Amino acid sequence: MRTASTLRVGHASDPGLERGINEDRLLVDEAHGLFMVVDGLGGHVAGDKAAETAVRAIGEQMAANEGDEKESIRRAITEANNQIYELAESNEQWSGMACVLTLAVLKAETVTVGHVGDTRLYLIWNGNLRKVTSDHSPVGEQEDQGKLTEDEAMSHPRRNQVFRDVGSRLRKADELGFIEIKQLPFRPEAALLLCSDGLSDVLTSSEISDIVEQYDGDSDAIARQLVQAANDAGGKDNISVVFVAGPGFLGGQSNTLSEARPRHAVTRTRKTFVWRGVVFAVFWLIIGMALGILAWIELGRLKIR
Repeated sequence: MRTASTLRVGHASDPGLERGINEDRLLVDEAHGLFMVVDGLGGHVAGDKAAETAVRAIGEQMAANEGDEKESIRRAITEANNQIYELAESNEQWSGMACVLTLAVLKAETVTVGHVGDTRLYLIWNGNLRKVTSDHSPVGEQEDQGKLTEDEAMSHPRRNQVFRDVGSRLRKADELGFIEIKQLPFRPEAALLLCSDGLSDVLTSSEISDIVEQYDGDSDAIARQLVQAANDAGGKDNISVVFVAGPGFLGGQSNTLSEARPRHAVTRTRKTFVWRGVVFAVFWLIIGMALGILAWIELGRLKIR
């Protein structure tokens, strides 16, 4: 499992400019390779309670579980779901509370993702930012199918509606249409970005990528920049970000990479110059040998005559 010494993890959460309460919660457990963003639903105290319950239940379950990552994630999210539902049933103030979440488990060279709702996980590698999770919402589904552009989806009046959540009713771990599970390679040169819709509803994937590509070794700085950019774009909702950079990841627009390019160019020029010199010397050596052989042959002919 990757450790804190190899990963560079940054996180930030903010209520935004229009919400008095931050109902988002984060789970950042570098020791166990667990990273999660949770967006509470239900308003006021209820959303907070749902998100906090999910973080506690999933953190405890995942830390204790061994074996297949996919099954562990299913059991942990289901346990959180049922605890939230039972709490809501026991207290009128929490009636209807639920949450949406995205969980990433990093182990060796693999990331396993558990996802419900419209929080997101992006994979950044080789200069590309790819949305790994699907938005479990009417608008998100149309966007994923290409029926809506990203800009159209971001401004759609039903943008915040979801058809999957954690906590609104009792669930079973193997229930279809509940938890989306994905597993994919995680290279040392890659990075992950988990976020709530407070970020993705106001920043396009291109705008997010532009900020991530400035990464220069400070993951917390990238998380803060993303939150600030979302607030600059209106800050309509709570904004939460977890940014996880592999040990070999470096942003394409980072200062370090910019400084390395000229040095690399000089090194490459020197190597090219040396290589060309060697080829040039070998070429003339072959020509010299050929001329020597021809001269020897001609001299032999003269002696025979």
